[in-house]
Amino acid sequence: MLKETLTPELVTIDLPGNDKPSIIRALLEILCRTGKVKDPELALKDLLDHEAEMSTGMENGIAVPHVKTDAVEQLLACVGITKRKIDFECLDRQPARIFIMTLSPKGSSGPHAQFLGDIARLLSDAKIRKRILKAKSNELLFELLTA
Repeated sequence: MLKETLTPELVTIDLPGNDKPSIIRALLEILCRTGKVKDPELALKDLLDHEAEMSTGMENGIAVPHVKTDAVEQLLACVGITKRKIDFECLDRQPARIFIMTLSPKGSSGPHAQFLGDIARLLSDAKIRKRILKAKSNELLFELLTA
């Protein structure tokens, strides 16, 4: 599912932002560049509302802001890495540096769940996480995520 969803333009090793809202906005901006987010303001509102209900900060420096929204008609995803440690209210109380955003249309669950499962399996490997954090280019990051 990662190969079908991600493209080199949807990954970055230099994600701007220094707090949760700015990281969410930066990731959404990447997705908006695809032209497939029909209502960016609705997408942002839905993301921030979801995040206010329940943090999407996971463990091991990973956060997965995601939401089902009427702003998209298909699953969209992007990945961003930051050199800064961002407080994302992670389950293990550690800062996050690896961010995966997904937007899915309301009423769909298959692709959304499959993508999240695939990324969770990949990032459960500490060696892969380390290589991802050390990626020197967007192209290398893309290769690591889709190998």
